[in-house]
Amino acid sequence: MGRFATAIGGFFRRIGVGAIALVVVVALIVVGIVVATGGGSKTKHVTAFFPKTVGLYTGNDVRVLGVKVGRVDSITPQGSLVKVVMSYNGDDQVPETAKAVIIAPSIVSDRYVQLQPAFHPGDTVMPDNHVIQAQDTRVPLELDEIFGSLDNLNKALGPKGANKNGALSNLIRTGSANLKGNGARFNRAFREFSKAITTLSGSKGDLFATISHLQSFTTTLAQNDGGIRTLNANLAKVGGQLAGERKDLGAALANLATALSAVNQFVSTNRQELTGDIHGLAKVTKVLVKEKEAITQFTDLAPLALSDLGLTYDPQAMTLDTKSDTAVPFTKGGPSGAICQLFHTLQLDPLLPFVAGCQAKKAATTTGTTGGTTSVTPTVPPSAPPAGGNPASKHPTSLGDLLGVTK
Repeated sequence: MGRFATAIGGFFRRIGVGAIALVVVVALIVVGIVVATGGGSKTKHVTAFFPKTVGLYTGNDVRVLGVKVGRVDSITPQGSLVKVVMSYNGDDQVPETAKAVIIAPSIVSDRYVQLQPAFHPGDTVMPDNHVIQAQDTRVPLELDEIFGSLDNLNKALGPKGANKNGALSNLIRTGSANLKGNGARFNRAFREFSKAITTLSGSKGDLFATISHLQSFTTTLAQNDGGIRTLNANLAKVGGQLAGERKDLGAALANLATALSAVNQFVSTNRQELTGDIHGLAKVTKVLVKEKEAITQFTDLAPLALSDLGLTYDPQAMTLDTKSDTAVPFTKGGPSGAICQLFHTLQLDPLLPFVAGCQAKKAATTTGTTGGTTSVTPTVPPSAPPAGGNPASKHPTSLGDLLGVTK
């Protein structure tokens, strides 16, 4: 029996020593993991500067989304600001851009510091000992400040302010008289205004695009300010010049009115004649349109033909240097007779009256062959010298003289 108890005791002693060794090994592993990961729950510190810290005390909460994550460690005045040092759990991530806001849950309760906004994936984590400057901190409006603002408003509207002469009272009475019985109308007006706002909201894309275009337009005007000023100055000069000549302009307009009146009277008096003339002109226009190709050809060839014709006339020999009349003097018809015969040959009889001495009729011709040349005898113009007689005292020296268009 004694040996059995001794054996049992030795067994439990061996198990106890092994269990203690196992616990020690596990503890060492946990400590190593904690050290390797930087401690995990290490406390971080942040300092914020507030313009004032009414109702905030050391030990008050530091929260994120209303959940406590730390506490206020110290509150120290520094010049016109108050330095507040806070600590929070390092496991609670706070963005580096977070702001510090003092929150007053109620009038009499303690206040706390809220770090906001909350952390989102992708944000940079706030480092330890980060400093939040005064422009990134906010404090609540105090009750005495609210009462002071209301008191100032009351004084401004009171008998020593805007209502000194009863203006505010008159405004209230007038407003009451105008609004009385118009509740339904105002209700309808507000509803219509709400619909208009809703419509504008639905078209905000077009509205913003219009505003953007207006901004681009005004920007362009601003960039071309010098040119616009010059244009305005020139317009001002033109306006001044017109103002200086307003009498002349008035007289011109009066004369124009008189002329228009005369034209109107002329048209009224000669309506039938003008109608007939216009119809006749329409017929002429139709003929011109019909003969467009011939007119075009004549316009293209006439200058060259007339130029060549002018070059063929020899004033010394009184001959046309052509293939058919080379070195042969004119007969009793003279140069004018030759021109008349040429126009008749070209079927240009309508042009005969425009040539000096030409008859607008068919010219009589007599042809004979002498040594391979043809002699043309046109109708004798009245101004031509008699056959076989002395030549005229002055022979044509150019085609213009020949056609009788040179004075």
